[in-house]
Amino acid sequence: MAVPRLRFMRCLVFALLVNAAFRSSAAQLTVGFYQNTCPDAESIITDTVTQKFGEAPSSAAATLRLLFHDCMIEVRCLHRFTSGCDASVIIASTPDNTAEKDALDNLSLAGDGFDTVIRAKQAVEAQCPGIVSCADVLALATRDLVALVEGPRYAVQTGRRDGRISMASRVTLPHANNSLDELVAIFAQKGLTRKDVVTLSACHTIGFTHCSQFSNRIFGFSSNNGVDPTMNPEFAQSLQLACPQNVDSTVVVNFDVTTPTKFDNAYYKNLRVGKGVLTSDEVLFTDRRTRGLVTLYAKRSGIFSDAFVTAITKMASIGVKVGNDGEIRRDCTQVN
Repeated sequence: MAVPRLRFMRCLVFALLVNAAFRSSAAQLTVGFYQNTCPDAESIITDTVTQKFGEAPSSAAATLRLLFHDCMIEVRCLHRFTSGCDASVIIASTPDNTAEKDALDNLSLAGDGFDTVIRAKQAVEAQCPGIVSCADVLALATRDLVALVEGPRYAVQTGRRDGRISMASRVTLPHANNSLDELVAIFAQKGLTRKDVVTLSACHTIGFTHCSQFSNRIFGFSSNNGVDPTMNPEFAQSLQLACPQNVDSTVVVNFDVTTPTKFDNAYYKNLRVGKGVLTSDEVLFTDRRTRGLVTLYAKRSGIFSDAFVTAITKMASIGVKVGNDGEIRRDCTQVN
């Protein structure tokens, strides 16, 4: 018993040190970081992102999810490494290395998210070569796209530098069937709270998911009718029609069945009536520890919007590289 306890204590100390380092780096970010070195950077990014959104509205959900995946790669104690918002998820694999983007958990990331960042970076690079990081481009592009789908507007602190390491073996992310305890544990490793779990789950107010991510809830569940009893029966039936058994793996459904293209608090309203698509969505309401916050967000859109700005700002500061750490990649898909 001594060995597991010692391992636990080492992991606990490591997690505390990691969180302290995260906070120290995040404190060095600032709004308007490029004001003197590339004053038009943010407007260039906004213009490029707006054009991309006009071509592909799905870019909003794709880019928001890309930021989440980049920032939320899990810290593993025994391997002693940290990762965070450093645009390492955009780096392409090479013959010698399978990068994060090709990890199993990232294979479903939509191409429009990558294309949004790459195009915005290229536009900035044409005017200010070697100045603006891909990590900052990703954070700023996400902000602009959230606004384009009627979400809250907020300022982004910048000054991130890009990571040079991207390995698929490091990728561990929240999954569709996670319990609340599992979600809280994963978020806690990044210095995020239970409230942040609930608030950032609102990313599912836009975008879609593959049928395979929730098929266990609508076919062969342990209840008598084979459907997760926490799911609205009519909603479950509609999902069965959209995602019959053995359906093509490319078929998807919207997370939010009421306002799928608008960033709002309808996600929480849906959870209250059993219309959360994933287990990890609906558990936020079925678990009494988070039910009150879901109810509050469902009733008070302003409170939700303010909380989301706080949470995404916090998330986008996780494990940032600043100062002489990392680099400013000229091409987001490869290290210099």
